[in-house]
Order: sequence, then C-alpha cells, then structure tokens
Amino acid sequence: MKIKLFLFLLLSYVSVAQENVPDSYNGKKLVWHDEFNKQGKPDPENWSHENGFKRNNELQWYQEDNAKMDKGVLNITAKRVKKVNPTYRKSSNDWKTSRPEINFTSSSIHSKGKREFQYGTFLIRAKLDSTLGSWPAIWTLGIKKPWPSNGEIDIMELYRVNNQATILGNIAWGTNQAYRAKWDERKIPLTHFLEQDPDWINKFHIWRMDWTENHIKIFLDDELINEVKLSETLNPDGFNPFKQPHYLLLNLAIGGNNGGAPRQETKTIKYEVDYVRVYQ
Repeated sequence: MKIKLFLFLLLSYVSVAQENVPDSYNGKKLVWHDEFNKQGKPDPENWSHENGFKRNNELQWYQEDNAKMDKGVLNITAKRVKKVNPTYRKSSNDWKTSRPEINFTSSSIHSKGKREFQYGTFLIRAKLDSTLGSWPAIWTLGIKKPWPSNGEIDIMELYRVNNQATILGNIAWGTNQAYRAKWDERKIPLTHFLEQDPDWINKFHIWRMDWTENHIKIFLDDELINEVKLSETLNPDGFNPFKQPHYLLLNLAIGGNNGGAPRQETKTIKYEVDYVRVYQ
C-alpha cells in the first residue's frame, strides 16, 4: 500500500511539473523540452553521452555515471579519482593517450541525431560552481561540416580569464585555416553579477538564446550578454553554419586550456540544470 501511495505521489509531482511548463514564449510555441523530472540517467530519447578524454587538454574522463537526475534537476558531478587510463600508450605524443592516469571523471551529454533545431528561443535554467578548475557549458554545434565550419554557439561558459572567474557567451565559425575559428566573444567577470547579488553563484539563473535567420542574441537573466548578425558569420566558402540545424550539449569540464588547475583539496564540483526548453 505504501509503495502504491509513493508511486502515485511521484507521478502526481511529475504531472504537475509538466503542466507548469509554459506552452508559449513571446509568441513562439514550445516544440521540445526536458524538465529532468525522472530519476536516474538522462532520457536516452533526448541525450547521448560522450566518453573518454575529448578536447582542450581537459582533465576529466567523460562517462555516463556522473550525470544523474534527482528531484527535478540534472546533476553533472565531477569527481577526483585515481584510475588507469585504458587508452594509455607509453610512446604516445597525444595528450589523450599519453596520460597514465585519469584524475577526474565527469559527464557531457548531447542531443545530436535526437533533438536538433534551426532558429528559435532556447531557455536553460542552471546553477554553476565557480570553484577553481570548473568549466561548465551550455552550447550548440551545427550538424554539417567539421568544427569550426559547422558553427559553435556558447550560450554559457564559466572559466578563469586572467585568474578571474568569468561568464562567457561566444559564437564561432570557420576560417581559411582548418580548426582555427573566427570568434565573436563576450567575457563578463563574475564579479559583475556578484555586485548585484553576493549570493548569485549559489542560485539558479536563466540563459536564453534568441536565434533567428538574421541574428543570434544571448541573454543571462534578461541581460544581453552577446549578439551577432548572421550576415557576418559566413565561412570562406560562403556557407553560413548558423542557417542549419544545431544540437545541444551540456557538460562540465575540469582544467584544460581554460578551466584552471583545481586545488588538491577539491574532490567534487557540481553543475546543475533544472530544464531545457525550445520555442519556435
């Protein structure tokens, strides 16, 4: 009887949570959302996982176990570990295979091949951790062409710039040189937000991207962070990577080129996402 009552209350909670999702936003209709209201791993109908060492000389080994839904929130937790790198090769010059050990694990999920969108308003409510070494992100990549010619939109990044915690909103596209991007960057010191609210880092905030055929605008709690006109984002071959569908990524990186070296006493770093919503 108690089990039945518990299941009823749980289903009622999820139902109420779903009903509270607005079906329109500024004249656009809700086309997809994930409220992370289930228990356990992210919904495989929406998300896939990255695995292993991936980019930017980062410290974390990506794996599924570090991303879990609980009480209506997706928790991505980076953990300090000491594990053997299964891809290690003694004579390797590749940073991914030259490390004998894995010192951090974390998670990165993406919607490639499952949930892809061209234009719309994207709303993501999240809470960050500014601990040294933390590098959380909300971003998109285009489905055609290799990076950066496919286009990258960093709706949110947090990492250290000149040893100062910084919030970033960036847009990148291709150049004549392979793997070298043209960046439209905006970097705002975290102190800008802490001056408005000293407890800012301990609260959830809403990142919004308004993406049309003419522009991309990125907002944080309705404050404009960055914008770019799509007339300016052409690759050298004339292809515009922001006039094609993109998929979403949510990840917590550690260290690497931009995150900063975590302190030895840092055992865990947490990144929390309340929901992802797309309106068109």
